[in-house]
Amino acid sequence: MALTWRAAALMAAGVIPALLWPSAGTVVAWTLLVVLVCWADIALAASARRVEVQRFVPQSVRLAERTASELVVRNVSGRRLRGVVRDAWPPSARAGEGSVPGGPGRHAVDLPHQEAIRLTTSLRPMRRGDRLAGGVTVRTLGPLGIAGRQHTLPVPGRLRVLPEFASRKHLPSRLARLRELDGRAAVQVRGEGTEFDSLREYVVGDDVRSIDWRATARRSEVVVRTWRPERDRRVLIVLDTGRTSAARVGAVGSQIGAPRVDASIEAALLLSALASKAGDRVELVAYDRAVRARVQGAAGPRLMPAMAEALSVVGPALLETDWPGVVGQVSDRMSQRALVVLLTTLDPAAVENGLLAVVDQLTRNHQVVVASVADEEVAEMARGRESSSEVYDAAAAARGDLERTAATTMLRRYGAEVVEALPDDLAPRLADSYLALKAAGRL
Repeated sequence: MALTWRAAALMAAGVIPALLWPSAGTVVAWTLLVVLVCWADIALAASARRVEVQRFVPQSVRLAERTASELVVRNVSGRRLRGVVRDAWPPSARAGEGSVPGGPGRHAVDLPHQEAIRLTTSLRPMRRGDRLAGGVTVRTLGPLGIAGRQHTLPVPGRLRVLPEFASRKHLPSRLARLRELDGRAAVQVRGEGTEFDSLREYVVGDDVRSIDWRATARRSEVVVRTWRPERDRRVLIVLDTGRTSAARVGAVGSQIGAPRVDASIEAALLLSALASKAGDRVELVAYDRAVRARVQGAAGPRLMPAMAEALSVVGPALLETDWPGVVGQVSDRMSQRALVVLLTTLDPAAVENGLLAVVDQLTRNHQVVVASVADEEVAEMARGRESSSEVYDAAAAARGDLERTAATTMLRRYGAEVVEALPDDLAPRLADSYLALKAAGRL
């Protein structure tokens, strides 16, 4: 049973006869009259259980993009259906307002028997992962609109929210630099990530180490060998999903920052897109103490959809990352030299107790890049000088910065490249580091 504001108004109207004929019998009689009217209205209302509802939801949508949930409601109750239908979604789905005020996803309906209507609820999800729809609540009203019936029908629906990939705006400029790198003059000194390009005549200033003496002996002129960055290299992106990835960064003032793992996902997507265009083979593993997501064997146009699908459900786990396990994952997948990108944190305690103990095992066989998100709030603290408490905060921030610099120095001493940037800058900075390694022939 469902009562409306009209029922409450009708009950309140009983004050008038009670004032005119003040007696207990008057109040009881009016109450019974209101109850009888409500029961009559309920009896004449369409059955909320005899309504057929179908839900149509897109399979996936990118974070913060708009989409819609559509309900097809058919009245098979045998009576005219007047009332409200509510399409329930979790708050993170950001369901838009329907045609009835008072809550998201509410729609007024007026359907004759055997008629159907399509109801649309706008959605703008603000969290990655699977957003599951709730039940569809149907509230029917009688002819007087005083009371009616209500029932919630289980109508399942699932919307997968993919990463936003806001860093795609940096892709065109990095692709232009990649094309420039492929088309410029080849390098003269061979590196670990280069392959033979061509022979050309020696000119003053060329490195004598690049002279091809056999080709020179066959010709009447001195010739040198040139090399170009090698394609079809292996790139393994390791996304740390341990407890440190749950820390929120990018908070300014009262604004709540996003988890560190979100910025790492953006960096992984941009690097994957760029490396794929460069002709390299890209793989990904999200790991803490177990594999949370894996992408392997996908190439060309299949790579980015596979990346988005795998990373959509990745979230931080409140566990310490098993760094020896990370080394095992890399060893199992990469038998030859590869670029290994570790998207983790440079917090001194985490580096000293975890990554630092195993980084030499990775740099011995691979080119390693450690990428981490810097916290803008810490940078703000370091600039504070207005009060004694701000000075203490600035001193703590400066000490933390020195400790991170020491951890970075130790990683570089073992042969790893280190990239640290604010959340919005991490993805392009990591892409620039990849291009620099490519240009130097170090992949």
